Parts: sequence; structure tokens; C-alpha cells
Amino acid sequence: MTPVITKEELSEYLAEVFSQVWSQFEILEMDGRFTVMRLKVSDGHVRPGGTISGPSMFGLADVAAYVATLAVVGRKALAVTTSCSIDFMRKPEAGKDLIARAELLKHGKVLTVTDVRIFSEGSDQMVARASLTYSVPPNR
Repeated sequence: MTPVITKEELSEYLAEVFSQVWSQFEILEMDGRFTVMRLKVSDGHVRPGGTISGPSMFGLADVAAYVATLAVVGRKALAVTTSCSIDFMRKPEAGKDLIARAELLKHGKVLTVTDVRIFSEGSDQMVARASLTYSVPPNR
């Protein structure tokens, strides 16, 4: 699949429509099938025990799937998560950003399905894996 928007255009769009949270994320790569995202970990993401919270990892998985979807459908702020399943596999390293590698598995007329794998930066040990389905509003 070929992206219909560049990562720079998509970053600008998301900064506009999700200004309250977008500064926490960065699109590293995006080619229409694979998307690589960064969660810029801060003290607000760390929970007791020196690990990154589950909601922070879920947020990264959800944003990565959203970006993967928008890469192929364009500026559709009303694309929404309809399903998510996440497995937390090991403790992420506190003080390191999280990297999500998302693969768009299906791009249909009304749904996309994305597999997201999350790693602590610099590690090849997966800390979480998620499967997400997005509903895409029809073209009008």
C-alpha cells in the first residue's frame, strides 16, 4: 500500500487535531504498510516499581495503529478504534523511550487491522503486542 500522506503532513495534522497529546509521540517511519512510532517517555508515564504504565503502552499501540490507518486513508480524524487486544509481556525499561512497530495487515473499505509490537528503545525484547481494528468513515 502506498501512503496517501507524508509523515511530515500527518505529524502536522495530528499536532493540530490532537494538540493535547501529540507532543508525546513521534513518527519515525511510515511507508503504507509499516509504521514505526516513538513514545517520548516522561515521569508521567512511569508507575511505581520503575516501569512504564500499561495505559501508556496502550496509548502508543493505539496511536501507532491510528497513524498506520491514516497513512493509507488520509486526514480522517473520525477513524476510531473498534477493537483492541493487548498482551503485556515483560517490564519495559524506565527512562527509555518506547518504540512501536506497527504492521497494517488489512486495509478494507470500512476497517483496518493492525498488529503492533512495542519495545524499549535499543532492545529487541518485546514488552507488549497489540492487535487493533479501526473503523474508517466512508468517503463523501
